Amino acid sequence: QVQLVESGGGLVQPGGSLRLSCEAEGVAVKFKDMGYYRQTPGKQRELVAIINRGVSTDLADFAKGRFSISRNDGHTTVYMRMTDLKPEDTGVYYCKANFFGQDFWGAGTQITVPG
Repeated sequence: QVQLVESGGGLVQPGGSLRLSCEAEGVAVKFKDMGYYRQTPGKQRELVAIINRGVSTDLADFAKGRFSISRNDGHTTVYMRMTDLKPEDTGVYYCKANFFGQDFWGAGTQITVPG
C-alpha cells in the first residue's frame, strides 16, 4: 500500500519561505508524476507544482517565480520550496503521486500566512 508522508508547513510571516517534503512509502518503483495541490479558503483544490519521471515540471501561474519543485534520485520524494509567501497562499497543501496509473494522496499539511 502506497503511503505519502508529508512534512513541512506551519505558520510563516508574509514574505517568508517554507519547504515541503513528501516521501512515498510502500512502493519500489518510480512515480509517473508527483507534486502538490492546495485548497485555499473558498476555492476548489488546485495544482501548485508537479514533477514527472524526468525533470519536467509544471507550476501554476501563481507559483511561477516563487515556488520550485524537485525530486530525489530514487523518485520517491519530492521537495517544494516556497518563497515570498503571501496571505493568499494560506491553505491546506496536499501531496499527490501517480504510481501504476493510480493517484495517491497525502493527508495534507496546513500553511498559514497571516494577513
